[in-house]
Amino acid sequence: LPSQQKGVGMNEPLVDAEGFPRDDIDLYQVRTARHNIICLQNDHKALMKQVEEALHQLHAREKEKHAKDEAEALAEAMSQNQSLPQAFAKVNAVTPGSPASLSGLQIDDEIVEFGSVNVNNFQNLQNIATVVQHSEGRPLSVTVIRSGKKVHVGLTPKRWAGKGLLGCNIIPLQR
Repeated sequence: LPSQQKGVGMNEPLVDAEGFPRDDIDLYQVRTARHNIICLQNDHKALMKQVEEALHQLHAREKEKHAKDEAEALAEAMSQNQSLPQAFAKVNAVTPGSPASLSGLQIDDEIVEFGSVNVNNFQNLQNIATVVQHSEGRPLSVTVIRSGKKVHVGLTPKRWAGKGLLGCNIIPLQR
């Protein structure tokens, strides 16, 4: 306030002991200054309220997003465990340089699907042999479980230096 040196701030009386306007200060200037300060304080309060609400929303969104991310991760982990299909056979040998080894098949891969053969229609290894013979030179879709994850492999049975069309050994899984 311009008249602060006369001891007039926001709250000092503008009238003397008898209730008359003080004559030692510029009343108009003091009232205008007080009015401007109050307006600025109100604007400041309103802005701070907006900032506070925006922060609340931001944190709420962040919290929601975090909760959603956690829920999704959990759901994915659960579905990973549940949706791991049943394996019916296992690779227990892969010859280096063979079609199986070139396709990325690895020892201990558990076979879930081998072309059209899956856990529901697999009776014995002859099922796989039949699929392999009918698919010579054509890629087969093979799905395996490798260290707890589903892995898809494209395997093309073909003649190579070694015996058979695959170059791997598959054993049935006892369940």
